[in-house]
Amino acid sequence: MATRGRKPTPTVIKELEGNPGKRPLNENEPKPERKAPPCPKWLEKEAKKEWRRLSKQMEALGILTEVDMTAFAGYCQSWARYKEAEEFLTQHGTIVRTPSGYLQQVPQVSIAQTYLKLMEKFAEQFGLTPAARSRIVASEIQADTTDEMEKLLRGDDDG
Repeated sequence: MATRGRKPTPTVIKELEGNPGKRPLNENEPKPERKAPPCPKWLEKEAKKEWRRLSKQMEALGILTEVDMTAFAGYCQSWARYKEAEEFLTQHGTIVRTPSGYLQQVPQVSIAQTYLKLMEKFAEQFGLTPAARSRIVASEIQADTTDEMEKLLRGDDDG
């Protein structure tokens, strides 16, 4: 059964945005460890590069956890396929002439558009779009995320 209305924003994104709606945060939302999952071996080479490029930054922000492997792999794989289609278009162009003389758009145009849309959906879920970033409060990002045991071991008095 389909749900109605807007998709709920993950609590970690709401916190980074400063909870603009001022609604109570879901205290019962699962809070997986803020640790990037291992990169799946089955990803394409370009997808693995994208994984390495973004995963540590996202882990530091607390928006990528081990349970997010599938969604993040989908983003990275979509990126790789989008890039492949765009490289083809750059090299070969977007239009070909058919044997009967008609001009026709090459399939890579719609392939690129499809994977761009998929990437945008995944990116929005992780708060990676410019619009999503514009709602994030910078001071919240830079907040100390060191756990209590680490503070104790360092000898911090305020921990």
